[in-house]
Amino acid sequence: MLEGLLIGLETAFSIQNLLMVIGGCLIGTFIGMLPGLGPMSIIAIMIPVAISMGDPSAALILLAGVYYGAIFGGSTSSILLNAPGVAGTVASSFDGYPMARQGKAGKALTIAAIASFAGGTIGALLLMVFAPALSTVALLFHSAEYFALMVVGLSAIAAFAGSGQVAKALMMTILGLILATVGEGALFNMPRFTMGLMDLQSGFGFITLAMAMFALPEALFLVLKPKTTSGESSEIKNLRITSQEARAIAPVVGRQSLQGFFIGVLPGAGATIASFLGYAVERNIAPKEEQEEFGKGSIKGLAAPETANNAACTGSFVPLLTLGIPGSGTTAILLGALIALNVTPGPRLMIDEPQIFWAVIASMFIGNLVLLILNLPLIPYIAKVLTIPRNYLIPFILFFTLMGAYIGQNNATELLLLVAFGICATALKFADYPLAPLLIGFILGGMLEDNFARSMQLYDGIAFIWERPMTLGLLVIAGLLVALPSYRARRSRAKAQGVADGD
Repeated sequence: MLEGLLIGLETAFSIQNLLMVIGGCLIGTFIGMLPGLGPMSIIAIMIPVAISMGDPSAALILLAGVYYGAIFGGSTSSILLNAPGVAGTVASSFDGYPMARQGKAGKALTIAAIASFAGGTIGALLLMVFAPALSTVALLFHSAEYFALMVVGLSAIAAFAGSGQVAKALMMTILGLILATVGEGALFNMPRFTMGLMDLQSGFGFITLAMAMFALPEALFLVLKPKTTSGESSEIKNLRITSQEARAIAPVVGRQSLQGFFIGVLPGAGATIASFLGYAVERNIAPKEEQEEFGKGSIKGLAAPETANNAACTGSFVPLLTLGIPGSGTTAILLGALIALNVTPGPRLMIDEPQIFWAVIASMFIGNLVLLILNLPLIPYIAKVLTIPRNYLIPFILFFTLMGAYIGQNNATELLLLVAFGICATALKFADYPLAPLLIGFILGGMLEDNFARSMQLYDGIAFIWERPMTLGLLVIAGLLVALPSYRARRSRAKAQGVADGD
């Protein structure tokens, strides 16, 4: 193992591979900032370039750099424009965008860069140490466990609801689950709820819905409520975080690096679920006064998903490299690239081709450092997007919103759906309904249905719930997540009543 590690380090630090790391990070970061072009699209575009190199280690290092570079840079549009084009950065907009609106865009981007660097670096360290052992743990998760994991994700919706909005959040989550049923089902390959439209046979596109829920309402709000939605400032301030803020986010970064990595290890989980669960966990364990800040510009609410999604990206390489199982859609494309390069990922990869296995891991340390060095000096310039006058900013947001929706599906019908959903989302926003739970329900709904259907077929009913201890354990955790907010609210009411009674 030590000999393989040394060979991998030598391979990673060759001039060619260092250039691949830097090039991949640059491409991923700058294209990842554009809503609609997520890491999957960018990597698919880059595969012919990577294969033409002929060197498997250089090709995989380039594509890996594009992958975590896109996630690293994808938070920029979420924070500045409230336009998350990548599912893994949706949660970053919950507190990142309010910070930008408060004139703290520079600070928000700094926190995002540092949290992303920490999550990616700690994840790479865990990958180096635990990859062989974690591959066996990942194999223990079957459809039943993934169904329970989706339920855990849905049970955390209270974390995405404001004070007194849990009922509204539940309604929006159910609406998201309903939208996820449009298209072909898991049990029968027949279109449903498509109203006879062929374009809806594959369901609604995530990019379209994300843009409609966040970016388009923001542009309409700038028009309809100009005096109360001004996020512009003639000067970008607060680029640095204070020592007190650093101490506040340090434990968040540590917890979410571990949690995000282990979620990323599970095939099919990925950065999206890691970022949502990271946000939910940190809000639920925060003190009562800090919970009120989440969704309004909390530094912990920004650091948690940014750390978790980057750690999960690194974790997703565990099943890819050690089992040959893609952990997400993006790593499925990477798997295809490996096969095209005549590399067979699996348990023997570390032994037979250590220069590839260890070079990829070593390149992650280099890549995260490159991304930090690249992003921090550019923050003052990137943050100046908010100083653009409103009459230019509104068309700018609308252009990227429409472009992102069209590129996502390459279908003009998506533009009509975008406008329809955007108008509905604006009305819901005026009525003070939280929009994040709808998107969470939509993202998790498809995976929830698929895994539940497979589990029902394998066990001929719902017996899998009590026959598989891990599934039962996850469902118990989901129940606790549902009960915890109610218990806290009841306890605080009892305490307030006691104070009022003079106890």
